[in-house]
Amino acid sequence: MIHPLSGVFAAALTPLKIDFTPEVELIPQYLSHFENGGCHGALLLGTTGEGPSFSNTERIMIMESALEYKHSHPYFKLLVGTGTTNIDETIELTQIAFSKDYDGVVVLPPYYFRMVSDDSLFEWFRAIIENAVPSNKYLLAYNIPIMTGISFSLDLLERLKEKFPLRFAGIKDSSSDEQFSRELGDKFGDELLVLTGNDRLLSTALNNNAGGCITALANLYSHLSREIWDGFQQPMNVEKTQQKLSLLRDLLERYSPYPPILKVLMNRIVGFPLSSVKPPLRNLDEAVIDQAVEQFNLLMSSSE
Repeated sequence: MIHPLSGVFAAALTPLKIDFTPEVELIPQYLSHFENGGCHGALLLGTTGEGPSFSNTERIMIMESALEYKHSHPYFKLLVGTGTTNIDETIELTQIAFSKDYDGVVVLPPYYFRMVSDDSLFEWFRAIIENAVPSNKYLLAYNIPIMTGISFSLDLLERLKEKFPLRFAGIKDSSSDEQFSRELGDKFGDELLVLTGNDRLLSTALNNNAGGCITALANLYSHLSREIWDGFQQPMNVEKTQQKLSLLRDLLERYSPYPPILKVLMNRIVGFPLSSVKPPLRNLDEAVIDQAVEQFNLLMSSSE
């Protein structure tokens, strides 16, 4: 059985004007670009989308901007990040997302108070699911310990899955931990939806019962991720494609954090208007931009 949210998702960039306000008119064009590149859907307002940098008012504007595309492309799945550091706003944003017919939400743990127990995290997610997630919709927990300082335990995931077998779909795993990817597969099989956040681990994750990926590189190179995902459904040998995607991920990690470099590449490679990033992120210097564009283009041309 393939989960309705299985597949390749772009961790979508959020286009911004020079004054740092969302350029919402471009978001449907971004979504069209992702779908044409092979994505099954997109995640708005994740880490790559600078989600925590926006006010709730801005988040709602961004959510609404995608609805035109959603209505005309109903099979393209839309996820949105609704996690904040307080439970009331997280519940409110989650309710709004589902009122606008988003397919699922991706929710960070409460990343200000980091030294909390599994019991505390269980109660956090229990309250969100019971108050905001309809019976036919899905919540994914967002495991990104490098940003939140919180790692999800297998026991916590098991408790949430047992309590909410449908509404708690699973996890967006951006831990970049290969061993954890294997442990998820060993523990849950395909009963827990796992979407890896690391392109380098896509084949490993799929080999361990993951359902797909949500990645930053899918803004540009989703055709490679889709080729790998399709290859596991066939099955087909996708080792060379995975090697290429891994090299691109290695290169991307030299320019962390990702939004500034990805926005430049969306301009230089795809042709979208150049977008700003929101403070505390900063736009890149021209010398760095020229070097990065040359490296990405060279890597793609040399590995074809």
